[in-house]
Amino acid sequence: MNFSSRQPKIIVVGSSSIDLVLETGKVPCGNETVIARSSGSYFGGKGANQAIGAARLGADVYFIGCVGMDALGQQVVKNMVSENVHVDFVVQTDHATTGTAYVTTSDGNAAIVVVPAANNHLSIEHVEAADAHFNMADLVLLQLEVSMEVIEYTVRKAKKYNKKIGLYASPAQKLSTEVLEAADFIVVKSNELHIVFGEDQREDILKKYFNKLFVRDDINSTVYFDGTEMKYCRNENEKNTYKMGMGDAFTSGFSIALCHGNSIEVCVKFGNEVSSRVSGKKGSQTGLPRVSDFS
Repeated sequence: MNFSSRQPKIIVVGSSSIDLVLETGKVPCGNETVIARSSGSYFGGKGANQAIGAARLGADVYFIGCVGMDALGQQVVKNMVSENVHVDFVVQTDHATTGTAYVTTSDGNAAIVVVPAANNHLSIEHVEAADAHFNMADLVLLQLEVSMEVIEYTVRKAKKYNKKIGLYASPAQKLSTEVLEAADFIVVKSNELHIVFGEDQREDILKKYFNKLFVRDDINSTVYFDGTEMKYCRNENEKNTYKMGMGDAFTSGFSIALCHGNSIEVCVKFGNEVSSRVSGKKGSQTGLPRVSDFS
């Protein structure tokens, strides 16, 4: 992995939340009660995870998002500031509380309920307010925890300025042809590929989007087609205990490597390495590595 002397500038448009995590002996089924061994509260949201992940890896990051006018929103913003993420375009709404996620986890399996709340109030006007910064960005990062209207508007704005676009297509939903064609890279969970792309065979989809589509599973394995052959990259070890945030971490690592001019193969390997490190600690952001960890 080569880090150039230039500091990349990345704009992240997306969600932030507080994750409330319960560790149990098993993930309960319907109408079943279980006892939690422990509980914890962590900073999360796919957008915030990516923003902090990229900032820790040396990028100059601007986050565009929405929080509530509540104590949780203040905590989210304060945490981003402490992580050197620019929050000039984080807006507050009095129409909803700050987003939350409720997670029940057991032995690497998890049931997650996301309450978007304030994230649903991020609008195209909020993105437009940051217009001047798009022209100076190297990459624009997106996920799918804000409205599709905001996603598509951001994609058009990024293309207007001829900027690279990265998309982690999670939580999965069908994407427009405009978004699929505009994105420079797309990350998808293996069990959600059919939601995003339909019922075609995985290899057919990968071949269509060669060096662009990266399919991941929860053992930190990534597969893509390089135009000639299927490529597989896997970083699984005994420390891959916590699955939350691994996709966001991969996306951050891949983005940083791409901004520094590395090959796709190196970008994938670095993304996997970043993802592997985040899985060693509780919470989506706690284990995100810093650029100094790779020097």
